[in-house]
This record gives sequence, structure tokens and C-alpha cells, in this order.
Amino acid sequence: MNLVRFGLGGVLGCAIGCAPADPCLDSDAALSTCIEPAFSGDYYVEQSQLYFNTMDANENRDVGPDYGEWVSRWEWPPWLLLTAFGREDIIESDLLLRLYESIIPERECLFFDEQPFGRCRVTFYYADHDGQSCPIYEEFTFNEAGEMTFIEAWSDQPGFLPMPDEDTWAEGENVSRLSTRVPGLGGPDGRVSLGSQAMLDAAAEDSDVADFAARAADWRAAWLVALEEAGDDLWARGCGWELTAD
Repeated sequence: MNLVRFGLGGVLGCAIGCAPADPCLDSDAALSTCIEPAFSGDYYVEQSQLYFNTMDANENRDVGPDYGEWVSRWEWPPWLLLTAFGREDIIESDLLLRLYESIIPERECLFFDEQPFGRCRVTFYYADHDGQSCPIYEEFTFNEAGEMTFIEAWSDQPGFLPMPDEDTWAEGENVSRLSTRVPGLGGPDGRVSLGSQAMLDAAAEDSDVADFAARAADWRAAWLVALEEAGDDLWARGCGWELTAD
């Protein structure tokens, strides 16, 4: 029997030694690291800066970055984890933050040729907190169209960052970020499908991905629970004020 004629040759061949299928070819399974930069480094730096402009009272807050349709914002503890899921929601949250006035005069944003392409160290100053400083480390992931699809933030304080102290811009192997583990972010449009088999499989193996998917199913409710559980010392812990108090 001619196995090739009946389409069985390739099946049997793979069974005895073919490489597994490329996960980057499956949009639902593709990770963000499947995407290579399609624009100049200046573009990704500008998009990162525009994100902070939306929260800076000294800037034009009406001009923000190009968000993907299902952009997510994940802010690690002591912050409140998933704080937006979807373009409309994140734009709405940008507007609400204007009620909580801040300026961000200290910024350093750099481009990297591996995801996340934009990485920033910034310092917020909040009017409601007597102008005290709040340093943040933040990373930005993009799809093939240059749209921002995942925003990930950490308190820039000892014990909260995802990398060792000597790895200033999280370039080493020992970096614990969520953006490179969420399936779907590596598809051309960076769309995350919560009900895909790829997401279910990833969640079964990775508790952080499972937590992300569960919160994304109703992120507002999850955010309210996180806010209630955070405690009154949230800002002191996240901004380091308790470390510098007299």
C-alpha cells in the first residue's frame, strides 16, 4: 500500500522523529516572544511614554498609545493584579485616574528587541499624598501592528521586582513576568482567548496564568475584591513610604 497516497506517510514519519509543530503558528497558543519588532525602537519608546502621559497632569492626557482590542493591565502585589481587560475598559480607567491627580516627571523608557519591547522606570507624584514619590517598573508588550496588548507593572522597591537586583532591565533568564506566559499574546493581533484550549492547558500548568484567566472573566469584580483585601497600608507598601518614614 502506498502510504503517501493515503496521507499516512507524514503521520507515521512524525511519530518516529519529526519536530513538534511550531506553537507560534497557532494564534491561540502563541506566546508574546513569537513576535519580532516591526517598527523602530523609537516607536515603542514613544508608545510607552504615551501610556504615562494619560496619567500625567502636565501632559496632553487625551493622546494615549495604540491599544489592542483586548489589552490587559496586570499590576503585581502589593498592587491589585488585573486592573483592566479590553481597550474600552483601559481607556475608561485612564479617564477615571484623572480624578486622582498625578505627575510623572521622572521617566526612563527603553526599547528591547525581545518582548516586552518597551520597559520603563518611572516615578509618580500624587497630589492626594502630599507629593510623595512612588517609583514603578513597567513593561509593555505589542502585537504585530504595534498595538499595546499587555501592560505589566511592579513596585520599584526591594522584594517586589521580577528580576535580581543586578539585572536592571530584566534581560536575564531569571525574570518572572506574566506577559511571556499568557497564550495568544503572540498571535498577529495579540488577542487573548480565555476559553481556548491553549489557555486551559496553560492555566493547568501555571497558577499565574490560571489566576489571570479567572480574573479576566470578570475583572471588575476581581478588582473590587483585591482592593478590599489590600488593606489601608497599600500605598505605603507599594511606594516605599514606610521604608523612609521617620
